[in-house]
Amino acid sequence: MTNMDYLLHGASSRCMILLSPHLHLAKLSYPPIFSRRISDSLHHQTHNELLDHLLRKSTTIQQCQQLHTQIILTGAHTSSFLAARLVATYTRFGLLFDAQKAFESAQVDCFSSLLLWNSILRANVTCGEHEEALRVYLRMRKLGVGADGFSFPLVMRAFGLIGDSRLCRNVHSHVFQMGSQYNLHVVNELLVMYGKVGKMEDARRVFDRMAERTHVSWNCMVSGFATNFDCDGAIEMFCKMESEGLEPNLVTWTSLLSSYARCGRHEATLHFYGEMRKMRIGCTAEALAVVISVCADSGSLHKGEVIHGYVIKGGFENYLFVYNSLICMYGRNGAVRDAKNLFSEMDVKNIVSWNALISSYAESGLCDEAYAVFSQMENSDVCPMVSPNVISWSAVVGGFASKGHGKESLELFRRMQTAKVLANSITISSILSVCAEYSALGLGREIHGYTIKAIMDGNILVGNGLINMYTKCGSLDKALLVFEEIDGRDLVSWNLMIAGYGMHGLGNYALETFEQMMKAGYNPDGVTFVVVLSACSHAGLVSEGRKIFKQMESKFRIEPQVEHYSCIVDLLGRAGFLQEASEMVRSMPIEPNSYVWGALMNSCRMHKNTDIAQETASRIFSLDSDTTGSYTLLSNIYASTGRWDDSARVRISAKAKGLKKIPGQSWIEVQKKVHIFSAGNNNTLETGTEEVYNILKDLGLQMEIEGSSPDNSSVLQDV
Repeated sequence: MTNMDYLLHGASSRCMILLSPHLHLAKLSYPPIFSRRISDSLHHQTHNELLDHLLRKSTTIQQCQQLHTQIILTGAHTSSFLAARLVATYTRFGLLFDAQKAFESAQVDCFSSLLLWNSILRANVTCGEHEEALRVYLRMRKLGVGADGFSFPLVMRAFGLIGDSRLCRNVHSHVFQMGSQYNLHVVNELLVMYGKVGKMEDARRVFDRMAERTHVSWNCMVSGFATNFDCDGAIEMFCKMESEGLEPNLVTWTSLLSSYARCGRHEATLHFYGEMRKMRIGCTAEALAVVISVCADSGSLHKGEVIHGYVIKGGFENYLFVYNSLICMYGRNGAVRDAKNLFSEMDVKNIVSWNALISSYAESGLCDEAYAVFSQMENSDVCPMVSPNVISWSAVVGGFASKGHGKESLELFRRMQTAKVLANSITISSILSVCAEYSALGLGREIHGYTIKAIMDGNILVGNGLINMYTKCGSLDKALLVFEEIDGRDLVSWNLMIAGYGMHGLGNYALETFEQMMKAGYNPDGVTFVVVLSACSHAGLVSEGRKIFKQMESKFRIEPQVEHYSCIVDLLGRAGFLQEASEMVRSMPIEPNSYVWGALMNSCRMHKNTDIAQETASRIFSLDSDTTGSYTLLSNIYASTGRWDDSARVRISAKAKGLKKIPGQSWIEVQKKVHIFSAGNNNTLETGTEEVYNILKDLGLQMEIEGSSPDNSSVLQDV
């Protein structure tokens, strides 16, 4: 029998031993009727104190349950104090259901005790049951039980995480009703609560009315602005704190760094970190993790290495999240070997460590290495404490998808479903990109159905992925339906819809969508103008394209980049304005690249203009001699005008340089299987496409019967 068991089984007898001196004294001091009452009171008090002591010292669930039984058997369940302690003890072991049962089974008289209500509030908030905490709070108020300085912070924490500003204002009113507006701890929690629901204007009003402020109050405000991506508000509060004679502490500095990092203002974050170091006020592990993540996002490898040195020098090696941030930093900067070495040196690794290394390989395009690490994690002998989660799966699925290995990406996604790991928005977005690449409309529809069942179709990342998939698969009506159902559509959503219309030659629809976007209050960016100009090019809308190109700089203050010039040159060239297109290329304020010259060259092919084509080709060959497209285009242009010797000379030149054209490919999905067709590959036995080629022959004959003739202008030999 353990010491605890001995105490439990002998609780009643011990109480009597402890009580006997008190009973003797009582008989000497009081009449019999009072002596019985006092002895009973002392008995219950001492017995309850012992049970309370044992509950606080209990180390196992079994001991807690035995004490619960003892409380019931001895009639101590009438004590609201013990009922509250029992709820707290069950909560400490993570047994919320048992804590709630203990709460509900308390005597009716106990429900007037605020201590009991605070214990069940804390239990629900601790276990993340914020909606249940709301119900408890409403029940309290209905029964007329007030709240105090312990209740309000718990309620505010729950309401802040629920995210309902109306509830937050209600509890704020209750704070005034109960006279707790002068309780510093309560008011600080009000600041935190309003920050969590994005109501910093309300937090600011509360803050300005505070008669007393501590470091905690100021830090709550700076942290609130940081959470809401308002670094200007954070720095304003930071400076005001200094002007009022209160020195910002480490928590304040960490919140300030976090606010600038969240807003993507990387240079400012690193600047403030430097100021922090100059002032010699020390640093926190959290601040280091923030700055390291900025080095990862901004590509500042050298600065990241310097901070790594400070991590070692400052004794922060034992902070696992700091080392995980370092792995991410090295991986995103392409220093995968350093990330791997750092990972290997770690004595303790968690799931974040493994995911950081997998992501490092995946983002660097090293899909096989990423999958190898992923397989190691799957092997329970290597890391028995961790197994792949949704982030691990998403990293390898997305890695293969981004490198064009759609088949492997889809296979991993199927394995992920078999492993019963629920996909997140990032996984779905990666798979939808594969469906778009292969024009796999059937599979894309299945994924769409999956997102609806998983209630993910409202996610903006998933919605944009669906628009991209449907437009590239030619299902514009479905894309428009998804677009219209997105509540919080962003600029990417509009750009994808415009691009979808453009790639299918529906320039007028693209322009209408462009106008709707601006009326909805969205300002176009560089990508918007690329897709709009491209839409005008495919639809032959020359005047509209010219107008939009001019408006880029004059109206929207966006300086045209090389990709915009490529679009406008393509637009003018396709429409036959070759001279204007050629002059635009020559007058560009930036150096034209092979894509701009290639657009002009393609227009020369369309209009059989060998003079401009020859000049353009010479420019392209001087820029990029490792691509075959320009050689092929020039050869085809010569062939289309009957200049066979010049055509052959260009091809011989390309061959002499060791250039070889990559065969063109196309694919189609039939009965959930993707069939790939390659130029020059007619092996129908291997591909099983004999029936397809027979249908193509029939279509060719039908075209001839109806008077259509093939375009032989680009035939590569004199037929």
